[in-house]
Amino acid sequence: MKLYIKNMVSNSCKMAVEAELSKLGLHAVSVNLGEIDVKGIMPPAEKQKLSKVLQRHGFELMDDKKAILMEKIKNTIIEMVHYSNKKMTLNFSDYLSRKLKLNYTYMANLFSESQGTTIEQFIISHKIERAKELLLYKELNISEIAQKLHYCSVAHLSNQFKKLTGVSPSGFRKQTIRKRSPIEDIGNMHHPAA
Repeated sequence: MKLYIKNMVSNSCKMAVEAELSKLGLHAVSVNLGEIDVKGIMPPAEKQKLSKVLQRHGFELMDDKKAILMEKIKNTIIEMVHYSNKKMTLNFSDYLSRKLKLNYTYMANLFSESQGTTIEQFIISHKIERAKELLLYKELNISEIAQKLHYCSVAHLSNQFKKLTGVSPSGFRKQTIRKRSPIEDIGNMHHPAA
């Protein structure tokens, strides 16, 4: 049985959910960003107990199909930008369509209507936040960061970076105070990433 969980956006979130499942004696077939697959059918009382436990961690079980799709889109983007080292051979719209097996225009319209921002802006926000993280590590130069984040050029990364943060990537690297945002706040209208 697949269950969809809102706000489950990082590997530490996955570990917290896995620990709670274990405490409740539930056996997960798989645990991914935003979803878990548990063995068999979960009785309503057990599902309610799981829901209460997850809420203590800031997670929420979702039943609404539109909300589930929004979380799938967000988690697919987060996984690709923050956790994947795969070389992108497709643009993000084609990648999302293939991964979620849905028409991109349909997803984009629903996302904009539901989230108050476009998928493109959500992706850019996450790419810039990931660039900030990579700049702080100082393991990669700006050209390597641009390539890792699937930018066509350093200039393209620099322009988007400066537009969102007000400083260039090299300027950000030199700053003593570097503001970063938690993954779950990036791209949300209520918590703008800066």
